[in-house]
Amino acid sequence: MNSTSTENHPADDLAKLRDLIKDIKFAMLTTVSRAGLLVSRPMTTQNENFDGVLWFFAGLDSPKTEDLEAHPEVNLAYAKPGSMEFVSVSGTAKISMDRAKMQELWSDTYKAWFPQGLDDPNLCLLRIEVTAAEYWDSPSAKVVQILGYLKSKITGEKENLGEHRRVNVAHAAKSR
Repeated sequence: MNSTSTENHPADDLAKLRDLIKDIKFAMLTTVSRAGLLVSRPMTTQNENFDGVLWFFAGLDSPKTEDLEAHPEVNLAYAKPGSMEFVSVSGTAKISMDRAKMQELWSDTYKAWFPQGLDDPNLCLLRIEVTAAEYWDSPSAKVVQILGYLKSKITGEKENLGEHRRVNVAHAAKSR
C-alpha cells in the first residue's frame, strides 16, 4: 500500500477519515485496564460528521469508564472488510456529562442499554479527542486485487494494494 505524508493536505486527510468512518457504525474501543491489560469493546459511533472528536454513550459505572480514569489514552478500530476499508484512531478520552450534547446525539434505540433514556443517572458520553489516525483503503473488487497480484508477478514491481496514510488529526482539525 502507498504510504504518504499528511502534512501537505490536512483538510483532505480529515475529509477522507470522515468518509471512511461515517458508514462504519461500530468501532472497537481499546482501553488500558487497571491491571495494565489492553481491553477492547464494541461501541456505536454517535456522530457522522467527524471533525476531530468522536462521541460514544457509556455507563458511568462501566469498566471502560473506570479504565479511563487511570489511562485516558484509547484506540478505536473501524473495519469494513467487504470494501477493504480499515481505520485505526488514537486519542484521549474524557467523560462528559454535557446534557445538550446527549440530547443532540440521543436515539431511542439506546434505551436497550439505558432504559431511563436521557434521565438515566448512569448515562454519560465519552468524548474522544483524536490525535492521530491511520487508514487502509484498498480496491474491494476481487478481480482488481487478482489483476494487481498478477501484474506484480509479471513485472516484478510491488503490487499497489491501495492507499495507506497516517494522519495527524490534531493538526488537520486545527487547520480547518
